[in-house]
Amino acid sequence: MKLELRGITKRFGSLVANDRISISVEPGEIHALLGENGAGKSTLMNVLYGLYQADEGEIVIDGVTQNFRGPGDAMAAGIGMVHQHFMLIPVFSVAENVALGHEATTRIGSLDLRSARRQVREVADRFGFQVDPDALIENLPVGVQQRVEIIKALARDAEVLVFDEPTAVLTPQETDELMAIMRQLREEGKGIVFITHKLREVREVADRITVIRRGAVVGEASPTSTNAELASLMVGRAVELTVRKGPASPQPGGLVVSGLSVRDDAGQVVVDDVSFDVHPGEILAIAGVQGNGQTELTEALLGLESHVTGSVTLGGEELNGRSVHEILAAGVGYVPEDRNVDGLVGAMSIAENLILDRTDTGEFTSAGTLRRRAMTEFAEARIAEFDIRAQGPLTAAGTLSGGNQQKVVVAREMNRDITMLVAAQPTRGVDVGSIEFIHSRIVAARDDGLAVVVVSTELDEVSALADRIAVMYRGRIVGIVPGDTPRDTLGLLMAGADITEQAV
Repeated sequence: MKLELRGITKRFGSLVANDRISISVEPGEIHALLGENGAGKSTLMNVLYGLYQADEGEIVIDGVTQNFRGPGDAMAAGIGMVHQHFMLIPVFSVAENVALGHEATTRIGSLDLRSARRQVREVADRFGFQVDPDALIENLPVGVQQRVEIIKALARDAEVLVFDEPTAVLTPQETDELMAIMRQLREEGKGIVFITHKLREVREVADRITVIRRGAVVGEASPTSTNAELASLMVGRAVELTVRKGPASPQPGGLVVSGLSVRDDAGQVVVDDVSFDVHPGEILAIAGVQGNGQTELTEALLGLESHVTGSVTLGGEELNGRSVHEILAAGVGYVPEDRNVDGLVGAMSIAENLILDRTDTGEFTSAGTLRRRAMTEFAEARIAEFDIRAQGPLTAAGTLSGGNQQKVVVAREMNRDITMLVAAQPTRGVDVGSIEFIHSRIVAARDDGLAVVVVSTELDEVSALADRIAVMYRGRIVGIVPGDTPRDTLGLLMAGADITEQAV
């Protein structure tokens, strides 16, 4: 089945999310859509899947123009979607999830689960998936849950499968297994649309690459293209992808975490007896698949969690039990994982955001009144130093691109008097050029003698920045290894494998 998208345009008010995009997918081809977060890739696929209606353009299958009014029409036409966030019911079995929405019934009107189980087994056996039709989704590893999503699509006779950022929640080993599955589907004659922003993966598996930037196609590339060539297409300029850093020079002192545990509001342990240290002059990266306690650990370090036991000291001073304001005042800089929720006030100007936690120092206030000139001069200097692309200090932070918003947060935290920096998902949702800049500033903070904690689910980022890596699995640190540890070893740790490590 040949799929064509011709001149697809999708607007949301004045925002043009897709601007006359045309692509095609041949049977037995893996066509990668490469672009930064927010480039318009997922919007385009939601148009294809019937979740959005295009304002202009058409969807053509085997020469026939389609009119999809919803996902049911797309599935009936042979389109299957494997979403980044799985569309599965955790308390249902595999067979029940596959049957959902397409339920077959027996002669007496009851759900024909026997038929659903048989369908799961047939697809699983055909592609070599190890999936039990009666297993509950909530008891399956993430990689197996993704296979269930693929089985759902294939059970409905999908001829074109869309994989939307499919490796975001996978270990390296699970990612390799997914690549093998995609190749097998290609050999079966399926057409595949692979949406990603990860250069290594797209070069590994794609037959053809289309690059999208700011809602428009900016070029096609070959899988033999270099990472630098692909990155320059994505960003529109040459980009340095290598993180340049010399060996660490750790000094005595810094952060010491001992026996730290966190319970959620339901009383469940989400961080379980975690201990580690971070010295001034080094970067400790905390790695793991999202949802294994990294967020709660980060928030516990900053005083944002309520049910915390154990000890957190910085320079010998206990921080656990203190307020967020007191912890920041003790010398901790914090780049939160969600800048829009915890890092910025979108309606406030860049200048105001840059001094959010400094209004009680006298530097920017006098007799309870803001010193506007001092605030503006400070902001102008930071805009220049951190290459924040904006009209000026009075520009509302919420109008900036994701990368420039993140630079505002990083600039604010790195221009305080801090001895430790905690950066959670520091480059999530930012362009390649901003990643390059933010990484360089994190390394510079280390070289200036700060103790740096980087929390990231991006393994390439972890490997590029870390002097040491702590891997979390189900709330525990299962290993602390050198920063140059091979990806395969990190992947085994991320999956909870019992490996004897050399603690460093």
